[in-house]
Amino acid sequence: MTDSSSSFSFFSDFGLLLYLEELTKDELKKFKLLLKESMEPGHCLIPWTAVKKAKREELANLMNRYYPGEAWNVTLKIFGKMDLKDLCKRAKAEINWSTQPMRAEDAETGETSAQKEILGDGAEYKVQIKEKFCITSDKGPLLGQPADLHYGIIQKDQKLLEHLFDVDVRTGESPQTVVLQGAAGVGKTTLMRNAMLDWAEGNVFQRFTYVFYLNGREINQLKERSFAELISEDWPSTEIPIENVLSQPSSLLFIIDSFDELNFAFEEPEFALCEDWSQVHPVSFLMSSLLRKVMLPESSLLVTARVTASKRLKPLLKSGHYVELEGMSVDARKEYFYKFFEDKTWAKKAFGSVRNNERLFNMCQVPLMCRVVCTCLKQQMERGNDITETCQTTTSLFLRYIADVFVPVNGCFPSLPNEAQLRSLCHLAAEGVWAMTYVLYKDNLRKHALTRSDLSIFLDKNILQKDADYESCYVFTHLHFQEFFAAMFYLLKSDWEARDHGSQPFEDLNLLLESKSHQDPHLTQMKCFLFGLLNENRIKQLEETFNCKMFPEIKGELFQWMEILGKSDLFSSHQGLLDLFLYLYETQDEAFVTQAMSYFQKVVINICEKMHLLVSSFCLKHCQCLRTIQLSLIMVFEKRLWFPAENRKRDDDHITNCWKNLCSVFHTNEHLRKLDMFHSNLDELALKIFYQELRHPDCKLQKLQLRFVSFPDGCRGISSYLTHNQNLMQLDLKGSDLGDSGVKPLCEALKHPECRLQNLRLESCDLTALCCLNISKALVRNQSLTYLNLSTNKLLDDGVKLLCEALGHPECYLERLSLESCGFTEASCDDLSLALTNNTRLTHLCLADNDLRDSGVKLLCDALKHPQCTLQSLVLRSCHFASLGCESLSSSLLHNKSLTHLDLGSNQLQDDGTKLLCDAFRQPNCSLQDLELMGCVLTSACCLDLASVILNNPNLWSLDLGNNYLQDEGVKILCDTLRHPDCNIRRLGLEYCGLTSLCCQDLSSTLLSNQRLKIMNLTENTFGCEGIGKLCEVLKSPECKLQVLGLCKKEFGKEAQKLLEAIGISNPHLVIEPHCITHSEEEEEEEERSWWRRP
Repeated sequence: MTDSSSSFSFFSDFGLLLYLEELTKDELKKFKLLLKESMEPGHCLIPWTAVKKAKREELANLMNRYYPGEAWNVTLKIFGKMDLKDLCKRAKAEINWSTQPMRAEDAETGETSAQKEILGDGAEYKVQIKEKFCITSDKGPLLGQPADLHYGIIQKDQKLLEHLFDVDVRTGESPQTVVLQGAAGVGKTTLMRNAMLDWAEGNVFQRFTYVFYLNGREINQLKERSFAELISEDWPSTEIPIENVLSQPSSLLFIIDSFDELNFAFEEPEFALCEDWSQVHPVSFLMSSLLRKVMLPESSLLVTARVTASKRLKPLLKSGHYVELEGMSVDARKEYFYKFFEDKTWAKKAFGSVRNNERLFNMCQVPLMCRVVCTCLKQQMERGNDITETCQTTTSLFLRYIADVFVPVNGCFPSLPNEAQLRSLCHLAAEGVWAMTYVLYKDNLRKHALTRSDLSIFLDKNILQKDADYESCYVFTHLHFQEFFAAMFYLLKSDWEARDHGSQPFEDLNLLLESKSHQDPHLTQMKCFLFGLLNENRIKQLEETFNCKMFPEIKGELFQWMEILGKSDLFSSHQGLLDLFLYLYETQDEAFVTQAMSYFQKVVINICEKMHLLVSSFCLKHCQCLRTIQLSLIMVFEKRLWFPAENRKRDDDHITNCWKNLCSVFHTNEHLRKLDMFHSNLDELALKIFYQELRHPDCKLQKLQLRFVSFPDGCRGISSYLTHNQNLMQLDLKGSDLGDSGVKPLCEALKHPECRLQNLRLESCDLTALCCLNISKALVRNQSLTYLNLSTNKLLDDGVKLLCEALGHPECYLERLSLESCGFTEASCDDLSLALTNNTRLTHLCLADNDLRDSGVKLLCDALKHPQCTLQSLVLRSCHFASLGCESLSSSLLHNKSLTHLDLGSNQLQDDGTKLLCDAFRQPNCSLQDLELMGCVLTSACCLDLASVILNNPNLWSLDLGNNYLQDEGVKILCDTLRHPDCNIRRLGLEYCGLTSLCCQDLSSTLLSNQRLKIMNLTENTFGCEGIGKLCEVLKSPECKLQVLGLCKKEFGKEAQKLLEAIGISNPHLVIEPHCITHSEEEEEEEERSWWRRP
């Protein structure tokens, strides 16, 4: 037994320092001043000079020396004065913990003698709990599972229980609310009932004096009462009054089991909730008050819920510690299969077949589902049937199981539900899945005219079961059975063409189809079953099983929905497509999938699980109109290493086959032109398959983007591909781990006469000057490559010098080159200048984010003056030059007739430098069309010069002045010019220019009178509601021809947001969005402006 004083001594010595370490510099100064104030005369004072100079560790030592045993009290008082509530709370918790005696019984309960006197020991209540909950414990294994396996599951979950309320090391406190989440049937209720029994026997939760069990199913059937009455059902009359217990809430734990079965809206406003546990209220009101910590806020809660209920539960809880109840492990599932099947060969085959379907295998985490799957497969194997097809989808297995349930036994045909009974049950099932209510109460049955005898058919077949504890309650044996019958509801409905506006939400097929798995996970499996049952063979099997007609006309509705999806840009998210692929895979109907996928020309998918790979490969094989694939593979091939050795080959083969099927699309789809694979890790085998399919003679890919992809083979495969496929025009390897060694084989391929590549991007590929000689040689030999991007590589001056040798060569055909952020300086500008003078083909050059300075810009300007220089676009953003560089640029622009795009953003040009540039820009013979001056430290003082440029240069159509402090005064000057009939500006950038509502009248007047202005960016300005109102008056006018307005609606208040939303209705041709992306006829011009950044 350890003395608690030693632990507190340790905490006192070191804990004080840890908390002082959390103070900022200013807080530490304030702490010292308050410490000085707290030194009372007559007490032993710490010398102020020592306190003032002391660092944190020295200060902690001083306080422990001068305030022995009182240092923490002094510290906490000062923390309180500083309003550091969080630090106070955590420190007190740690002090309390460190000063607790280490006797187990006292440590668990933490009760004072006064509390014990009020609360009693609860002995009689515990006896009552043992009697009530031991019945559940004695029931034994669930539905036929092996007894020793059941024991293993209970033992594992028991350990989980013991640590649910452990102290969080980050906060120093125990959680007050714990949410235990898990799939349906995983054992949450069984675990909670065992927890009650174990608490009563003194095994768990001994820190709580009383634990109360509240079951969602039972609470649903109750009406009005007080909370004290609600928990008194099992309270012995000989125990202390329940009021005494509720007066000490910090000693109480409430277990709310099956939250998802509470049929309450929980919509009460918090101010209206109930604090008084003695007042009578509807039970829904009481539960809401308890969960939201309005009633008994000091008590602890343990809530169990299905994962699908988190959307309802999370908004109710102030804070919650979420714990997952995972169910049976992979080993436990394997053990189950081998114990269920007496023949090991059968067990191996069954387990392997299920393992290949990740969704089905995950269902087997639930013991009951394991039994259902094993039972179904055993029956199939006994008949000599191939179980591979049964395990292909969840639908095929469940349909087979249900068909077997109703199959004739010994020549005797079982009684079948009539059509009305089946429709009613399916209607109830669908209604329940939508509402996340899983219990059929007497009122539900009466509403659909279902009697006890009507249900007997389903009860006899174990599809339904009567609740043993609660009268007049029925449930489906498992949620998946409810979801299966819910899916059948949509096939039993024949009149989908008719729209009944009074129908329930679950009867609206479009609502079901538009639901998203991440928002409405409770609908996902029902949708899987619905699609799965559309297979013609399965429809026949259903009709034969239930002797009832199904209506597959619903397919027409689904095709209409998918056609809309295929045309919608909003459905390009990878999660939405993966959901759709999962549903289509369930059909296993090639004709159906082919027609469904015919509506899609582009897909975006993020594959991070084996199931994603399986469903994607299946659907893409049937997508004949596909033109673009965007694909990411994360942790699919790496996970192969995690598989147990005995299963690895089978799992490897399965993943490999799926990957082959997916990659075969590269050559089987004759329309596919673009493949974008990003953030992906492929092992050598996967990469080999990938290359094989790319090299297929029928592969017609023209654009290949492999961004942030690892190449275990050092890029040799891609290099080989370049010489085999003459269709490929663009290759983007941005962010891939090429390095100098990977570039070498790539350059050898570029020199090959069969290589037709035109566009190559090698941004951020860990390249250095060492690779530039190879690139330089390739540029001289290759006559097709016209675009090269080497940005964000450490090429330095040495590397650029080697590249310039190639640029100046007459056999270099390069037209566009980007060297953004390559670490070179003005020392390279002489070589660049010479290359620009000699090269008559180079039209676009990006040198952004390199330290060129004024001297480097001057050297480049010498080339711009040269009559042989054909440069059209020059990007000098963030090149660290100022007004001297502007003087050189101004002089060169007077001589240059080819330059049409100039980006000088993020350089400190200031007003003086801009005025020098404007002397050249305003000349009528200046060819400049697109000028970018973002973030150049400009003010309203330069706006008269800019206005002169707008008025006198007929070629200028785009001007970007964002991130400059022009203010309302400067914009007013610009607007006066923009209204002039000779103004040709079509695009204007005024983002973050310090504008207010005062300039909105000028902007509005400009928008009315200027018929050429199509794009204007006004984001990050403080217009307020008044300013937005002025703009909106003009934006809804037919005289306003603006097509794209850059504004972030969320930055404004609700009233301004409503005004902007209304513009979308009155002026549907105007796009309002924060990024000012054009959707107009100027789209090609917009792309040209950012040529070095776009793929």
